[in-house]
Amino acid sequence: MKELFLSASVPVPSRGKYHETADPFLIQFAVRELIAAAIRECVVVWGGHPAITPMVWAICNDLGVDYAKSTILYQSQFFEQFFPEENKHFGNTVIVPAIEDDRAGSLLRMRTEMLSRSALSAAVFIGGMEGVEEEFAMFRQFHPNAGVVALGAPGGAARELALKSSVSKPLSLESVDFARIFREELLPMLR
Repeated sequence: MKELFLSASVPVPSRGKYHETADPFLIQFAVRELIAAAIRECVVVWGGHPAITPMVWAICNDLGVDYAKSTILYQSQFFEQFFPEENKHFGNTVIVPAIEDDRAGSLLRMRTEMLSRSALSAAVFIGGMEGVEEEFAMFRQFHPNAGVVALGAPGGAARELALKSSVSKPLSLESVDFARIFREELLPMLR
């Protein structure tokens, strides 16, 4: 089965200017619409973020989806003390060993393992901060011909990616009709 990479987070004020354009409600709404549109078409792969993992679990739970078979959650052991409670619900979590006292190195190790998966055929970028930009660059490095959807309306780093004409189609820039965007732009990439 094909795999879809999700890169998303809710920007915080202490980490750059990403929060200035971010709309947490639209980020949550977009993640919900993505999971609803794609979860039966592919396996969703993401790096555990304390704001996103609980969303994915709640959405899968609401939809009655067997998330143990439909998702793959990556976590760096570096952040083990901050893992959200919802992690325990995912029986398919990949814990990547930390590099002692090296946050950046630990994240790079996890992202390299996660993004080098050969079955990844598309990626969606929602909200986020510098990590979304880093994951976009790495995804393109490992999968230069794979499809990408970067949503502009929820703001954050993904908005900056969406503004680059080579990344997203016009519909992805300002529209909040995420169901339509995923139906028209993403699902054809997964078939």
